[in-house]
Amino acid sequence: MRVADMHCDTIAELYGDHQKGGNASILSNDLMIDLQKMKAGGYGLQNFALYTDLQAAEGRPFEHCMKLLDTFYEEMEAHSDMIGIVKSYGDIEANWKAGKMSALLTIEEGGVCQGSLAFLRNFYRLGVRMLTLTWNYPNELGWPNLEQPEQGVDRESFRPDFRKANTTQGLTETGIAFVEEMERLGMIVDVSHLSDAGFMDVLRVSKKPFVASHSNARSVCGWVRNLTDDMIRLLAEKGGVTGLNFCPAFLTDVPDGEATYGSIDAIVEHAKHIVKVGGIDCLGLGTDFDGIKTHDELPDASCMPLLVDAFEKGGFRASEIDKILSGNVLRVYKEVLG
Repeated sequence: MRVADMHCDTIAELYGDHQKGGNASILSNDLMIDLQKMKAGGYGLQNFALYTDLQAAEGRPFEHCMKLLDTFYEEMEAHSDMIGIVKSYGDIEANWKAGKMSALLTIEEGGVCQGSLAFLRNFYRLGVRMLTLTWNYPNELGWPNLEQPEQGVDRESFRPDFRKANTTQGLTETGIAFVEEMERLGMIVDVSHLSDAGFMDVLRVSKKPFVASHSNARSVCGWVRNLTDDMIRLLAEKGGVTGLNFCPAFLTDVPDGEATYGSIDAIVEHAKHIVKVGGIDCLGLGTDFDGIKTHDELPDASCMPLLVDAFEKGGFRASEIDKILSGNVLRVYKEVLG
């Protein structure tokens, strides 16, 4: 069994540490993901996101993303004996034959392209193979599934309703052009964080499978970052995959909306529901490691064998577990990346 995880924010954490004068390494660190933990957890492939907060980037998101890109390459090149960068599906197979894990480069926040198809193509040339169209703010491509403050309201003091889906504001014309160009290039479209209306726009425009890299089931936990049953069915019909997110707030409904405890049982519950609605072929992993505060029972990448045990106890067959751990994700990657 090999694990293929569609989302983590480790590169941003390493970059932040380096900016403070630290020397944290992808080989070994105090984060949720490093190469040693990945090896212990049975990882075959990890998507590494270049996560960019548009507000924190202070009007220079492209430049910020390029700095993250430099951190990614510096770390991967320093440990090329253990992990290889993926630009095509064949690279995954080649890395595994060489006894290496694989790293697939993604961007979390389409706003780093600033609406420029040239920037998108250049990121592709630099190895980016998946793009999350939005994060938590509107950008040139579309709207997120997060309530935005009205004009004049201070964003710092604004408390959004995390159960209020955006069903009216979807992709812009630029966003539609991006989806079409991504499919032409062989870049995977990621709808996690995108509004419900945007999801439907991607469904309408896309011709290839797309993913929700780190999104659970909204029927199990009502957070808007999760997918409705209709969205799960439609994603499955498109041949796409959603990745189980380990963030406690996306797993269990709690009165204050700020869950602090993540259980393996809750992950299995989401898995069962998604498979019941969309079938076994639409489910994968998108842990969100190093982008979430904590998960008490699965604190880091080394603990994946515990999740396998939980799937077995939950009634999943070995062939189904293989599909969830990596098979479904690899199928999409083979079709889209070429």
